Amino acid sequence: MNIQRSLLLAAVLSLGVGPVLAQGDAKVQERRQEIDSNAQATLEELTKAQASARDLFDRAAGYAVFTVTKGGFIVSGGGGNGVAVNKSTGARTYMRMGTGGIGLGIGGQRYSLVMLFETVDRLDKFVAGGWDSRATAEAAAGKEGVAVQSSFFDGVAFYQITDKGLMGWADVTGTKFWVNDELR
Repeated sequence: MNIQRSLLLAAVLSLGVGPVLAQGDAKVQERRQEIDSNAQATLEELTKAQASARDLFDRAAGYAVFTVTKGGFIVSGGGGNGVAVNKSTGARTYMRMGTGGIGLGIGGQRYSLVMLFETVDRLDKFVAGGWDSRATAEAAAGKEGVAVQSSFFDGVAFYQITDKGLMGWADVTGTKFWVNDELR
């Protein structure tokens, strides 16, 4: 715990409002557990649905799983929460994402987005925000789509899972990912 947070905690406790801060910490832990549980269920669903996904997961240095809600009419937007995990250290970074675009269509959907990172460097660049989702998504989609993907493209593999199952294409162009400061 850093010095500023310790001083803040001491000040809050001296004012008699310590349980409010503790309740906030409990809510953060609860939210992290919810995100972790969703990520685990999504990974299990993915690796059961596609044998090549299990192989890529086993070879990956890390992964990120997001639950996304997206909708719109001509102009679309969406957002979600997730976690990026370094498999060798177990370090977890809770993140947010936002996406937007223009196209023909109306409606909304909820889906899970899974990204597998071939190297720790690729994962670290993603978490730090130094990641060009557009270039990677175009390379990953390819001609056959991600549903038949059996290798990494530009160090990343993408999967999108909806309530109808594994999708053959994951669109992350125009998507920004960042660290969720509320869940640090």
